[in-house]
Amino acid sequence: MPPSDAKSRRTAALATPSDLKSNAIKDIAAALATLLADVFTLYVKTKNFHWHVSGRHFRDYHLMLDEQAAQVFAMTDEIAERARKIGGTTIRSAGHIARLQRLKDNDADYVTPLDMLAELREDNKQLVSYMRATHALCDEHGDIATASLLENWIDETERRVWFLFESTRTGTTGET
Repeated sequence: MPPSDAKSRRTAALATPSDLKSNAIKDIAAALATLLADVFTLYVKTKNFHWHVSGRHFRDYHLMLDEQAAQVFAMTDEIAERARKIGGTTIRSAGHIARLQRLKDNDADYVTPLDMLAELREDNKQLVSYMRATHALCDEHGDIATASLLENWIDETERRVWFLFESTRTGTTGET
């Protein structure tokens, strides 16, 4: 294949059929790519804390974080495929994720278990706000299918916030 053919294929526009207007596709796909970067960031952080949690509640926290990480990871393919279904593109590399992510990494050598859970709770709360903003964008453009997916992800994320919150509450006996 001549080099000019290869270059034109790399830059060829997508022709995915959609009844959404081109500006809607561009806006929604960009919002989904950014959301996907945040979801990958949350996944890696949740696995990081799953791998490094310690202490007297190790088993409970370790299992909860593994369950939550699996739930977060399950969103990644759906987000990326939704962007492609409407005719957009999505993230392409770890570098692309790093450029788009709004949630912060945690590379600390040691984080206490309660600080891990509190940080994940806040990240999940922030993710809910990003999803609500993306939902509003979808409503603005009449994309009910993406909005519907977001509603389910918001519910799942709120559940993670709830579990993380309850896991860090101090009981009446003073136990944490």
